[in-house]
Amino acid sequence: MNPRIGILGAGQLARMLALSGYPLGFEFVFYDPTADACAGQVGEMMTAEYHNEVALEEFCKKVDIVTLDFENVPVETLKFVQKKKPVFPTPEVLEIAQDRLLEKQFCHQYGIPTTDFETINSLSELKFAAKKFDYDAILKTRRLGYDGKGQYRITQAADINQIPDNLFEQDLILEKRIKFKREVSVIVARNGLGEMKTWPLCENKHKEGILTTTIVPAKASELDEVTTDYAKQLAIALNYVGVLVIEFFQTDEAVFVNEMAPRVHNSGHWSIEGADTSQFENHLRAGLNLPLGSTKMQGMAAMLNWIGAFPDNILSINEEKLYWHVYGKEPRPGRKIGHSTLLAATPQELHDKIVGLVKKLGVQL
Repeated sequence: MNPRIGILGAGQLARMLALSGYPLGFEFVFYDPTADACAGQVGEMMTAEYHNEVALEEFCKKVDIVTLDFENVPVETLKFVQKKKPVFPTPEVLEIAQDRLLEKQFCHQYGIPTTDFETINSLSELKFAAKKFDYDAILKTRRLGYDGKGQYRITQAADINQIPDNLFEQDLILEKRIKFKREVSVIVARNGLGEMKTWPLCENKHKEGILTTTIVPAKASELDEVTTDYAKQLAIALNYVGVLVIEFFQTDEAVFVNEMAPRVHNSGHWSIEGADTSQFENHLRAGLNLPLGSTKMQGMAAMLNWIGAFPDNILSINEEKLYWHVYGKEPRPGRKIGHSTLLAATPQELHDKIVGLVKKLGVQL
């Protein structure tokens, strides 16, 4: 009997998980409070709130195992589902990944460095901590922030006056900025038997807090081995099952954890065409305790995010080893609506392809 996999959340990650699982004979049921969530275009979907236990009960009856589309599914929802069906990742992992403070404390518990930080519960605490960090810091909500949401840059004392008063109703954290050379991510797949694999290191570019471009493999650095080792250590410490992504800052001399994502990740989308096995397939394999697929790649890959809207002429571009992924989401400013992947044999060829594609589309990255 083919396994039926339930996914809490029905965005583009759930959509790509299903599209990678269908060729293997897997079946899917999505659960999302939003009726027009884009994964519903490719499979069965239940629409209900995450706290609706009657609907969750029905959802569990339909599936054999459950995973996540994003990390902001309520922990209590996952705990309820876990009483009925196996889940990956676990509620314990989700609880850590949802809170920037718990995330950093967990890293420090295993000797893995993060940026310096202070917890913030009041305006006076923020003023004190900002001065301590020489007014070079970022104030963040401890929970629910992603793609730059819930973040405020502080470069001078006057910036504090621009922060909304109601922000202090939430748990906050102030992170000292570091002068990093680049941002990278390590994508780890681990199954319940302890088998673990990683893909080549990804180098990421962001604009206004949103990932725009990923280049793989990242240009080699002496810090790459320790970066990957830190990610593996965290996966083992969490007893993690599935795909786990750790984002890092690399300086000239050190590496620091930025944050973790307990799910398939935007910086791994290139793996659909660029690796022997995609992050999506290996996430499913891991959850079902199947052997993990090879993560090798031939040559290089670039993933380009399309945010807000697509250029008008995407289907008229004739380029070898260029792949488009349209998520079926309504365009709006700041929204990820699709991505494209370019493959090439060498760094120069990849650079030339990116420059050529951008020119043909008439866009800026």
